[in-house]
Amino acid sequence: MSNFCYDKNIEMTTLVEGHNYRKIKAHDGNAMLVEVYFEDGAEGAAHTHVHEQLSYCLEGEFEYTVGDETKKIGVGDSVYVPSDVIHGCKVLTPKGRLLDVFVPQREDFLK
Repeated sequence: MSNFCYDKNIEMTTLVEGHNYRKIKAHDGNAMLVEVYFEDGAEGAAHTHVHEQLSYCLEGEFEYTVGDETKKIGVGDSVYVPSDVIHGCKVLTPKGRLLDVFVPQREDFLK
């Protein structure tokens, strides 16, 4: 994999038609950068994984839950999710985008 990743060359993956999509922007085994698109009240269902996660809001507003804490975030806000902590989000605006960093990379996203 090249050290340079151009958006025009990255395939969009449909998660839920009409609601959720993602682009894996870059990864190297140690870390992964993923852009996630939300539309029409889409949710990132509550889940856990062993990866640490950082989410940065690029567009829209979200209700984001980490553990037992739920807060509203908007453009420029970020969230840290420790390993194995339940988390999820819901877009509150017609559209939203999050930029997620996973350490280590999500091997399940590459299958």
